[in-house]
Amino acid sequence: MKLGYFLSCEEHGPRSLIDQAKAAEQAGFEALWISDHFHPWNDEQGESPFVWSVIGAVGEVTDLPVTTAVTCPTIRIHPAIVAQATATSALVCRGGFRLGVGSGEALNEHVTGARWPATDVRLEMLEEAVDVIRRLMSGDTVNHHGSHYSVEDARIYTRPEEPVDILMSGFGPKAIGLAARIADGFVTTVPSQDAIDSYRSAGGRGPVTAGAKACFGPSYEDSVATAHRLWSNAGVPGELAQVLPSPKHFEQAAQLVTPDKLAETMPCGPDLDLHVERLAQYVDAGYDEVYVSQVGPFSQDFFDAYQKTVLPALRERVS
Repeated sequence: MKLGYFLSCEEHGPRSLIDQAKAAEQAGFEALWISDHFHPWNDEQGESPFVWSVIGAVGEVTDLPVTTAVTCPTIRIHPAIVAQATATSALVCRGGFRLGVGSGEALNEHVTGARWPATDVRLEMLEEAVDVIRRLMSGDTVNHHGSHYSVEDARIYTRPEEPVDILMSGFGPKAIGLAARIADGFVTTVPSQDAIDSYRSAGGRGPVTAGAKACFGPSYEDSVATAHRLWSNAGVPGELAQVLPSPKHFEQAAQLVTPDKLAETMPCGPDLDLHVERLAQYVDAGYDEVYVSQVGPFSQDFFDAYQKTVLPALRERVS
């Protein structure tokens, strides 16, 4: 199993993300995820740089492979532009690049004033967008007039020799079924054996990957408080994460998420056995790749602790 680091664009500015990418490689992480947002989930997180600029810089300072987790190529950015950005990133990232895609959230996609569609329509749009991206990545001149997108006389000249793998996130039966049909891998954020089984039984190929968060720090109580202040949105249930339109709405919904409830799923504090135990759930569920993000300060302490203790323990568990 590959153990990677998750760069959080919602919580960190571009230079901090670049520094974390370098530190992750030095600590022994094997790959990078990076989120793609227009807004953070809440104002406390406080950042949201343009991910494609950050990817270019990260690709220059590390040899680790990079995957977006995830890009919505349907509303805010036309799939033809995502295809061009993907092609360039694949050439810039020395360790390789993969495009992670999903049907998105209103939080990021409604900013252009476009209507936020129902789930079935969003999945339909995503399927068409992925088809457009793959055709453009082949180097052909593309003319496309579909249900949702038009592309006229478009050709990507600067592109890698090999196609870029496209992974897809999914959290319900319809999304998982679509991922199995159109993607080169599956993305999720929960240690769910059922999700893996559903993806594989529907014919899904490629790696099954997951992202997780941790809040390492010298005090359990302070770490729980930090995690709750910055990422209480992680406890917002159901489809709310897809339909709430602004950070303020997430702050309101997250008032129902208690610190103790969040700490049940996110390892917090200095107890490294707790970090290993929580992340081992992904190992035991059978994920091929797991990416973890440090919440709050103490990033270098996190990297030191994970290099010395957590990563070796997880690798031993895999073996």
